[in-house]
Amino acid sequence: MKYVFKPKLISLLQHRLIDRTTLTKDVLAGLVVGIVALPLAIAFAVASGVSPEKGLITAVIAGFIISLLGGSRVQIGGPTGAFVIIVFTIVETHGLEGLIISTIMAGLFLIAFGLLKLGTLLKFIPHPLVVGFTSGIALVIFSIQVKDVLGITSSEVPSGFLEKWTFYFHQIPNANFSALWITLFTIFITVGFRKITTKIPGSFIAIVIISAFIAFADIEVATIGSVFGEIPAKFHFELPGISWEKIYMYIGPALTIALLGGIESLLSAVVSDGMIGSNHRSNTELISQGIANVVTPFFGGIPATGAIARTATNVKNGGRTPVAGIVHSITLLLIMLFFGKYAALIPLSCLAGILMVVAYNMSEWKSFVSILKGSVFDIIVLLATFFLTVLVDLTVAIEVGIVLASLLFMKRMADVAKYSDNEVDVDVIENYSHIPGEVGIFEISGPFFFGSAKEYGEWLKSSGQKYEVLIIRMRHVPFVDSTGVHNLKEAIRNIQRGGTPVMLSGIKPNVGKELVKGGVIDLIGKDGVYANFSEALEEAVWKIKIQKELTNS
Repeated sequence: MKYVFKPKLISLLQHRLIDRTTLTKDVLAGLVVGIVALPLAIAFAVASGVSPEKGLITAVIAGFIISLLGGSRVQIGGPTGAFVIIVFTIVETHGLEGLIISTIMAGLFLIAFGLLKLGTLLKFIPHPLVVGFTSGIALVIFSIQVKDVLGITSSEVPSGFLEKWTFYFHQIPNANFSALWITLFTIFITVGFRKITTKIPGSFIAIVIISAFIAFADIEVATIGSVFGEIPAKFHFELPGISWEKIYMYIGPALTIALLGGIESLLSAVVSDGMIGSNHRSNTELISQGIANVVTPFFGGIPATGAIARTATNVKNGGRTPVAGIVHSITLLLIMLFFGKYAALIPLSCLAGILMVVAYNMSEWKSFVSILKGSVFDIIVLLATFFLTVLVDLTVAIEVGIVLASLLFMKRMADVAKYSDNEVDVDVIENYSHIPGEVGIFEISGPFFFGSAKEYGEWLKSSGQKYEVLIIRMRHVPFVDSTGVHNLKEAIRNIQRGGTPVMLSGIKPNVGKELVKGGVIDLIGKDGVYANFSEALEEAVWKIKIQKELTNS
């Protein structure tokens, strides 16, 4: 069991890897991330249809647990945009008590996933599916905010996407234009303040400036105080009333929370690994996420997971150990206890502006467009997941997306089998003894798809920089999907940042087309692509020879 669950913080303390310098940087990073998380925690809660303090409670308690027990050095946990439509739907259907029960059950599922060592299985989630539902969630979040942007006070906003926009269109004559200008000004400050400094988030500055102005100018718009009342400066423990005969009703929502939370937290951990050159423990991370989601609802919190944007902010500000995440939670706790009453002054249209920026940032539109230029199979998965998320339900989108990806993969394998048997390999090197030790050779064999892409990508990131030149042989790759292209690009970028040139050899024409569409060839340069291994090796040896001559001279 000790190998399944071993928090990173314990390992760092055991090996005495947290010194005074690291601790100082972590504390400062934690303070910054705490300020960044403040408006987001409130905004995500309000957008989810619950009171604002529930977002703060989640960021404090879940964030603390995830950092204390997690398998990542720098993961920041809390409420995220991905959960907004799930929480909103559960609250509408089952009420707050149903949300609490669903979140606790989701936490138990996550713990089970980790104990069963299922963390590595999440690598089988295809990239188009992730982009599809993330982009869909972003569009839904954006749509939900239009109510507050227009200052609509009616509580009868339809839940359906198309019906919602029809309702908004008919409400335009009744719009509160003060709310609209507040939203536009919020977006301007949030985006524009990045040009001044990235140390203090623009969203925080926007909230302070706009809330103060609205209070002094006495402008009539909906605020947190007018809708939800004052944010309580205390925690309370409460047991939900569980009706065991209805427990089956919460299995679907709980699985959705668990799957989405697991995917997002591990994606965030992978991204942060690339930023700091570390490796997270996926099963430990799932267990810590599970514990956080079991504990937090008893104090009134909502679902939590690893937050990619806040984790990246942590890394960029010098955070390198879980101490930063713990400090982030303590910072939010102190703000909630001593300054929470002032949050009642925040206009809802200001929060709407912040969430619109969040929706844009999480939309992954560049990846969306990139996949649309690729294989028809990936396009089908992407669009099916996207439209199902927007028009039907996220749970249905994930289920259909996974089934579609599996069926289309089997179709591609069947197509490969038709022409691969009689293929002649013209790139055969019998003797590797003459290859210099400075030249790294990595061969990808078989389909480079969503099931194998993570494993190949991790090896390239961890081992590619050991060499002066790296040659990636792709003669036995019959096809590559967008997940493979995405992971290959990330790995090559990581290797190039370390100063190691990358070459590709033996690429099949159909694979080459996908690499061109995905931007891999642009990243390497056309002069880094070779028809066969012999040519690539000859060029690599020449580069090393030139480098040695320059060094000696």
